[in-house]
Amino acid sequence: MAAGPHECTHDGRLPGAGWRLEGRPLSASDRRPSRFPLPLDKVVAGATPLRAGAEVLRPQRPLQEAAREAMRRQPPAGLGLDSAAVRARMVTRLAAEGVRCEPVLAAMGEVPRHLFVDTALVPQAYEDTSLPIGLGQTISKPAVVARMLALLVDRPGGAAAHAPRAPLGRVLEIGTGCGYQAAVLARLARSVISVERLKPLHDRARANLDAAGVPGVRLVWGDGRLGHGPNAPYDTIISAAGGEELPSAWVEQLAVGGRLVAPMHSPADGGQVLVVLDRTTSGLRRSAHDAVHFVPLKSGAQ
Repeated sequence: MAAGPHECTHDGRLPGAGWRLEGRPLSASDRRPSRFPLPLDKVVAGATPLRAGAEVLRPQRPLQEAAREAMRRQPPAGLGLDSAAVRARMVTRLAAEGVRCEPVLAAMGEVPRHLFVDTALVPQAYEDTSLPIGLGQTISKPAVVARMLALLVDRPGGAAAHAPRAPLGRVLEIGTGCGYQAAVLARLARSVISVERLKPLHDRARANLDAAGVPGVRLVWGDGRLGHGPNAPYDTIISAAGGEELPSAWVEQLAVGGRLVAPMHSPADGGQVLVVLDRTTSGLRRSAHDAVHFVPLKSGAQ
């Protein structure tokens, strides 16, 4: 069929040869310059021309290549602190400083300490330093936590000899704080009861332990000086606050074969030392160890 006025016929090729207008070939004046492709430096007024070697943007990319690129550019979650390697470096440092208790080192290597500190302090979570947790309280230095737990695990004839998977047996913790030490204790004990006198910290510890997925810890809001009589006796008692003397309730609630570790005032130098109390079949045995500095032990709940 011949082309009518102002009609074009096409033989399947691009405009040029093969196109006819009203029965005659297209002339140069009939051909209009194409609008595409536009030069890249004309797409946006004033745009800088591409430099040699610059990456060219493409409308589509192979799916696998795009996924690899996204993974490469994505920043690590939790500032990298969710990595077991970060905790392993802390454990290596503790071992180099003299902590030799393998169960304690393993437990501390499993607990994500950065989940128990304020967001602004997360970069310091695995440094060997105490950090504020509010209300005048602190989370203890990893070295102090490790030392106290090692004193509890490495007791002659204690629960460690009979229950290697839960060497601390039934534990009473005085001073929950942010919940970090309770989380480590949970990996070394059959059960943990932790008492905190400050309600905001009690609530915060519960939220932290839930976020970290720590089971087997029962939190009690109350006066830590009274211990927790309903579940006594305990194989292990540990305190994160120090006073002039050990409260009598703690001594009474310590089981035969059990061990208590707590900071206490030292008359010799006016500071605090870690005191270890063992209950044996023949009575109580007491010894003093490292110098420490803990918040004072107070009565009452608020």
